[in-house]
Amino acid sequence: MSFSVCILGSGAALPTGHRAPTAQYIECNNRHILIDCGEGTQLQLRKFGIKLQRISHILISHLHGDHFFGLPGLISTMHLLGRNRGLTIYGPAELQSLLLSYIEIGGHKLCFDIKFVVTASKSLETIFEDRLIQIQSFPLKHRIPTWGYRISEKPKPFHLNAAAIQEAGLSLEDLPKLKAGKNLEKNGKILRFEKFTFPPSPSLSYVYCSDTKPWTGYEAAIEKADLMYHEATFTDQHADRAKQTYHSTAKQAATMAKKMDVQRLVIGHFSSRYENSQQHLEEAKSIFNQTCCAEDGMWIDLEK
Repeated sequence: MSFSVCILGSGAALPTGHRAPTAQYIECNNRHILIDCGEGTQLQLRKFGIKLQRISHILISHLHGDHFFGLPGLISTMHLLGRNRGLTIYGPAELQSLLLSYIEIGGHKLCFDIKFVVTASKSLETIFEDRLIQIQSFPLKHRIPTWGYRISEKPKPFHLNAAAIQEAGLSLEDLPKLKAGKNLEKNGKILRFEKFTFPPSPSLSYVYCSDTKPWTGYEAAIEKADLMYHEATFTDQHADRAKQTYHSTAKQAATMAKKMDVQRLVIGHFSSRYENSQQHLEEAKSIFNQTCCAEDGMWIDLEK
């Protein structure tokens, strides 16, 4: 099992020679998730050695082009490669009609099914879960309806104390109950699971804050995240521009991370006006030291 994030695109609306528009790939306990899909995302997936057919969930934050223009091409490539398993796409209500029009104009039926899930939450809301992970959406504050996402591991099983289990002569049938933190009943006696287990590994969480101005409405959704990505389109010298366009500065992203007790912060969505992200990094680290800047091709392991 692993939990890692690959930055596919770290730039804002205008792509540059070294920054593609926004897209991220997340692998969480063998679940393969794409967040946003800017122009050229399928090329970035290939460039960084990621098998695009593994992706089963695509989360779109909002309908500005630099966050979804790559989606029709990605879906077409999946079809041409013979995909036969379903795909679930989450995003604003208008996204479904946009994508279906692309497919219909192309004149051929896809060889796999697409399920659309509309994001319309006004607070933190679960949009997918299984036995290992949970995906939640939450509203951000941008010029058009925009959502962020929180991907969390479910509580993990307890570790078994092999020596204690062997000494008590417990059977293989007892082990699933112990892993689940359940007591055993043997010969009329209750055996406490704590005696035969060690605490489980911590469950980790990743928060993705796409285009947004800082506001109190998403604080509860990001609280105590192990890793948070937060847009930082501008540096402090362009704070007025950030306010006008409903974006954030590096300092604002760092202030939010510190306030909500986030463990680590990665900032991105950098405007093409900046030659590099050094000033963003310096400004953010002056507030929150556990900050790094997103770069295309960067892998971040949440377990490290």
